[in-house]
Amino acid sequence: MRLTAAALAVPAIVLSFAAGYSYIRFARLLDERLHGERVRALPRVFARPLELRRGQAMTEPQLVDRLNDLGYAQRPTLVRPGEFTIETGAVAIYARGDAFKDRVVRVVFQKPAPPARAGRRAPPRPPRPRPADRVEQLELGTRSVARVQLDAPLLTSLNGGGEREKRRSVELSAIPPRVVQAVLAIEDRRFYDHPGFDPIGIAGAIVRNLSGRNAYTAGASTITQQVARNVFLPQLFPGMTLQEARQKSWRRKAIEIWVSIVLTQRASKDEILAMYLNDMTLGQRGSFGVVGVAEAARLFFGKDVSNVTLAEAATIAGVLQSPSALSPFTNPERCRERRNVVLYAMVDAGYLDQAAADAAAGEPLVVEQRALDAEAPYFVDYVGQSLAALYPGLTTTASGAVDVYTTLDLHLQRLAQDAVRDGLAGVDRLLARRKRKGRAEAALIAVDPASGEILALVGGRSYNQSQFDRAVAARRQPGSVFKPFVFLTAFERAADEGRTDLTPASIVRDEPETFTFNDQPWTPENYEGEYDGPITFRRALAHSRNLATIHAAEAAGYDRVADLWKRLGVGTPPRPYPSIALGVFEATPLEIAAAYTIFPNGGEQRPLRNILAITRGGTPVALAKAPKPARIARPATTFLVTNMMRSVLNEGTAAGARSAGFALDAAGKTGTTNDLRDAWFAGFTPDLLTVVWVGYDDNQTLGLSGAGAALPIWTQFMKAALAGRPSLPFEAPDGVTFADIDPDTGKLAAPGCPRVLRESFAAGTEPVEVCELHRF
Repeated sequence: MRLTAAALAVPAIVLSFAAGYSYIRFARLLDERLHGERVRALPRVFARPLELRRGQAMTEPQLVDRLNDLGYAQRPTLVRPGEFTIETGAVAIYARGDAFKDRVVRVVFQKPAPPARAGRRAPPRPPRPRPADRVEQLELGTRSVARVQLDAPLLTSLNGGGEREKRRSVELSAIPPRVVQAVLAIEDRRFYDHPGFDPIGIAGAIVRNLSGRNAYTAGASTITQQVARNVFLPQLFPGMTLQEARQKSWRRKAIEIWVSIVLTQRASKDEILAMYLNDMTLGQRGSFGVVGVAEAARLFFGKDVSNVTLAEAATIAGVLQSPSALSPFTNPERCRERRNVVLYAMVDAGYLDQAAADAAAGEPLVVEQRALDAEAPYFVDYVGQSLAALYPGLTTTASGAVDVYTTLDLHLQRLAQDAVRDGLAGVDRLLARRKRKGRAEAALIAVDPASGEILALVGGRSYNQSQFDRAVAARRQPGSVFKPFVFLTAFERAADEGRTDLTPASIVRDEPETFTFNDQPWTPENYEGEYDGPITFRRALAHSRNLATIHAAEAAGYDRVADLWKRLGVGTPPRPYPSIALGVFEATPLEIAAAYTIFPNGGEQRPLRNILAITRGGTPVALAKAPKPARIARPATTFLVTNMMRSVLNEGTAAGARSAGFALDAAGKTGTTNDLRDAWFAGFTPDLLTVVWVGYDDNQTLGLSGAGAALPIWTQFMKAALAGRPSLPFEAPDGVTFADIDPDTGKLAAPGCPRVLRESFAAGTEPVEVCELHRF
C-alpha cells in the first residue's frame, strides 16, 4: 500500500512541478506582454501633418476622409479634442494640440450660386472662375486665418517579420460600443462572466459531438481562448507554430483552456478584449493580412473605427468567424448574411432593439475597394526599404516605440491617385478603340524641388492587383524627356569655351539624315514624320524634334552629354552615340525626378528623400547622413533650358495642359520613345515637380505619345495640387539677359516681324544681326 502511494506520489509531484513551472513561465510571459516589455511595437509610419489653407482644392467629402485618416470621430456636437461635426457648407473641427487652446477650426466651403427667384428669369451668368470645390474660409475660433496645420496622419505599421500585415493598434476606449457589442454578441456573449472558458458552451459542444453532428469540439471557444490560441500558445511553446496552435484536438483544447484560466487571473477582462480586437486577423488585402478591427475599418470602409455605422460594425464582427469565406470583397452575399446574423444576435443579447436591427439589416453592403491604395502602400514599401537599408537595427519594444515621420502629403497623394485612376481610364478607352489587349500601367512621383522631399508617389494602377512599384523600380527608356539635358550640355560647352553660337536662338537643321557612328548607319525620324527645316533650339525642344536635337547633341559633343548625365548619378550610363539625344538608355521615374530637380534649382541637384524624422520612445533618432546637393550646371545655362521648356506647355507638345485649364507658369517636357513603348511627362513650377510614366509592364508597344497618355495625368494632378496658389515666375539669375528676337530666324526682331519673342541669353551671347526675312 505504501509502495502504491509512493508510486502515485512521484508522478503527482512531477506533474505539480511541471504545472507550477509552466504557470510561472506563462505568468511572466503574460506580464511582459501586458507591460510592453516583450511584445515588439511595430514602427509606425506617418505622413506629414495635414495642412488646410484658404483657396485649397478640397471638397467636404475629401476633408471628411482626411479627418478619418487622422482618427477624428464624427459627432453631432463637439465635446472634446479629436472630434468633428458637419455643418451646412462647413466642417467644424475640435483640433488636438496645445497650439489650438480649445479653439474650434471651421472650414467653410464655397457656396453654389443661389437659385433665381420664382417668377423672374435669372440673367445669364458666365461660369465662375473657381468651382465649388475650394476652401473659401478658414476660421480659428473667432479669427480668420490663412492656414491651419493639424496632426500627422498614421499610414500604417511596418512588420519586419516574414508576414506582411496592415495593423493599427488602438486603446479599447477608442473602439465604439457598437463594435464591442457586435463582437461580444456573436463571439462570446458571457465574456465578462466566465473564468476564461465557457462551461455552458463546452457542454453544448460535447452534446453536439456525442450526437455525431461534429467530430470535434466545435464552438465553445471564448474570446479569451482565441487570444490564448492565437497570441500566447506560439510564445509559450516556442516549437509550436500558429497553424499548430489552431489544430483541432482535445489535447490542444485542454492546453488552451488552461492558458485561458491563467490569462483571466493575470489580466483584466478589458485588457483581454483589447488584445483580441487588436490582434485578430480579418482577411487579406493584396499581399497584406488585415489585423485588428481598427485596420479592418480603414480597409473595408475607408473610415476610422470610431466612425463606423452599426451595419459596418456588425460586418467587421461577422468576418471574425471565417475571414476568407466571409470577405466583404470576394464573398459579399455571404458577408451580408453573416452581418445580419450578428445584428439579430445583438438584439438577443439586449444591445439593440428590433427596429434598429431591421433598419441596419436592410442596408446594402458597401465597401471601399481602393482603401488599401489610400494608405499609400507603394510609398510605404519604399519607406520600408529605406529603413532596412539605412537603419537595419530599428526594432523596438513598446517602451521604445519607433515612429517614422515621412515626407508624404496625404492630400496630394489622394489627388495623385485620382489623377492616375482617371488618366488610365482614358488610356484604356484609347487602347480599346485600337483593339489593343492588356492594361497599361502608370507611375507618378511629385517632389518639392527645393528640398527634394517626395510629396506623392503612385507606383501603379492598383496595389491590390500588383505590388510592383513602377515609380521606384521600373527601368524604362526616358525618350524625349532626356532632351533638355542635351541643350543644357550645349549651353555649358558654350560657357566653357566662350562661344556665342549655342543659344536658345541658334538655328539647327531639322530634316531627314543618316548618321554613322562606329561604321554603323542610323536613320532616325521625327514623330509622325514632320520636319521643320531650319529652326531655333527653342522650337526644336518645344516641338520635340528628334533630328534637330541630334544636331544639338552633335554640337554639344556626345561625350559631354553622356558625362553630364553620369554626374547626375541616375539611370544606366548612356553611351556617347548619336542616339543618346533621344534618351536611348534606361531610368526609373524616381531617377528622372531626381535629375529634373536641377532645373528649378538653378543647376543644383537635390537628392530625393522620403523620411523627415524618426523618434524612438519619443527621443529623436539621428538620421543617416544624406548626400549633399550637387552642382551640375551653371545657374545661367540652366535657366536658359528652363525658359525654353516653358514653350513646351505654352505652344509645344504639352499645349494640351493649357487647353485643359492649367494656367500657372510652368516648364516641362513630353517623352515618347521611338517605338511608342513608353509615354512620359516631366513638368514643374518653382515649388512642385511631377513626373508621370505610362506603359506596359511587359514592355510591349503602347502606341500613345507622352502628350496623349502621360500629360493628362500630370495636368489633372497639378491643377488640383496647386489650386489656390499664385503663379510664381522662374526668376532669372545673374548672368542672364533678354533680347527681342524673331522666333523664325533667331535674329534680333525688326519692325516688320509679325511675331516677336522675348528670348533669354547668357550675357554676351545675344544676337547682333537683325532679321532680314521680315525687314521690309
